[in-house]
Amino acid sequence: MTFIFTIDFFIGAVGMFFILLAFILDEFVKRFNQNTIQYNLTNIIGSGLLAYYAYTSKVWPFLILNSVWFIVAAYKIILIKTAPHKVKKKHK
Repeated sequence: MTFIFTIDFFIGAVGMFFILLAFILDEFVKRFNQNTIQYNLTNIIGSGLLAYYAYTSKVWPFLILNSVWFIVAAYKIILIKTAPHKVKKKHK
C-alpha cells in the first residue's frame, strides 16, 4: 500500500486539526465552550473541510456525519447571535 500525499488529504488533515482543537479547548479552557461563537466556528471550519475530504474520497457516512456537524454548529452560532443578551445590573 502506497501513501500518496494529495491536496485533498491535506484539507482533511487541517479539518481534523480544527475538530480536535475545538474538542481539546472545550475540555481545558473554561471560556471556550459549546456556547461560544469561537467554539462553533472552529467546528464549522473543521467539519466543512472534513466533509469536502469525505466527498472527494467518496466516504458517504463520513460525509453525512460532517455535514450534520457543520449544520448544527452553524445553527448554534445563529442561536448565540440572536439570543437576548443578559444585562448585568450595577448594585449601589
